[in-house]
Amino acid sequence: MHNKSIEVGRYLVSPMTKPLTDGGFTAAVSIRSGNGQASHDRVMRFVPRFDSRRAALRYAVREGQAWALAH
Repeated sequence: MHNKSIEVGRYLVSPMTKPLTDGGFTAAVSIRSGNGQASHDRVMRFVPRFDSRRAALRYAVREGQAWALAH
């Protein structure tokens, strides 16, 4: 799994991870719509702590895709 952006309808979903000092990871996702000055970027940070970067990315992708499909 990688953290490249994924197009979902009119949204660009970009999953992200952040390493924690204890060796775990947190997940976040950026959801962008529009272009140029008319663009809007929503960032969601998630509470769960993950044991691996891969698990955090999977979670961010699923949550971002679900949000984009629902809106």
